[in-house]
Amino acid sequence: MSTPSRHDRRALIVGTSGIAGAALAEHLDDQGWEVWGLSRGPKRFGAPVQHVRADLEDPTELAARLSGVRPTHVFYAAWKRHSTEAENIAVNGTMVDNVLTALGVQDSVQHVALVTGLKHYIGSPDVQGRIEVPETPFREDVPRRSVPNFYYAQEDALFAAAQRFGFTWSVHRAHTIVGHAVGNAMNMGLTLAVQAALCRQRGEPFVFPGSGIRWNGLGDMTDAGLLARHMTWAATTPTAADEAYNVVNGDVFRWRAMWPRLAEMLDVEPEGFDGGPRPLAVQMAGAEDAWRQIALEHGLVEPDLHKVASWWHTDGDLGRGIEMLADMSKSRLAGFTDYVRTEDSFRRLFGRYVADRVLPAPGEPRRAPAVQTEPVSVDAE
Repeated sequence: MSTPSRHDRRALIVGTSGIAGAALAEHLDDQGWEVWGLSRGPKRFGAPVQHVRADLEDPTELAARLSGVRPTHVFYAAWKRHSTEAENIAVNGTMVDNVLTALGVQDSVQHVALVTGLKHYIGSPDVQGRIEVPETPFREDVPRRSVPNFYYAQEDALFAAAQRFGFTWSVHRAHTIVGHAVGNAMNMGLTLAVQAALCRQRGEPFVFPGSGIRWNGLGDMTDAGLLARHMTWAATTPTAADEAYNVVNGDVFRWRAMWPRLAEMLDVEPEGFDGGPRPLAVQMAGAEDAWRQIALEHGLVEPDLHKVASWWHTDGDLGRGIEMLADMSKSRLAGFTDYVRTEDSFRRLFGRYVADRVLPAPGEPRRAPAVQTEPVSVDAE
């Protein structure tokens, strides 16, 4: 199979409405790719994307809807959350297999890039703290943990399909992706900004919700734009294929230093760790009406608090009792040298949400309430 020129590259992004998928769509469109998006819900992304709507758990529907798309590259950035890891494994592994089987028979796919995360190294939330964790910074050559993990199921489905259909692959292990999406199940950036807006309205401090280890220890994150560039690099660089990579920004920070900087960006008074976690699920319980009022007074596009804030995810991330840090040496040595300062990633993100009327600008005067804002359509991947 010959390698297509840039303008002959046709991408299918699975999970276009999520943080990683949306950034990929924008980046690939900017680079001149033909971009298709696959998701369960209706099209709701800005970049010129040809949309395919299908249930990833239904192989018959997938085969019918994807017939004729014939992508050269597949970027898989979707998952479906369930209450147990056993369910996560069964469903998410099957979804990867369903998509790649439907596409594999078309004999057009040259590369598949899969987004996972650093839970590859520490296990699912129900086993964290009960299993041995590798030394930080995590390296890609660390053996799998001997516990069930849906990331392993996704990888295994990818490897099996690559062997069956003859395409190359890459795995991209991100850490807390900072990027633009509404309704996404794992959106720390927007969640913290919504927390700050509610704190401003209440006249309360911006309280760090997490653990002492996360407050004092070193950490890193992943900018969605950097992740998009990394996936594109691996998908189009023959020497980078058939490898798993950590993908983080390249800087490190401590939350005790980052928290005051975020507070300054968001015009709130910071309050740090004080002896134990103070979860957002508790801090922000019953805040639905307060957010609805903020949305009405500032003309925001989404008055439903649960579509802009994912307390559970941010609590889980910042509440961990372990240090989270990834080594980027493998990517650097292979030729990927991109870098983003995490503080700048947050600043850009907050500015974009303000411009899109998802967030009120810090210090913005209240508007006279007019017509009730219609909620946006969301499809969390």
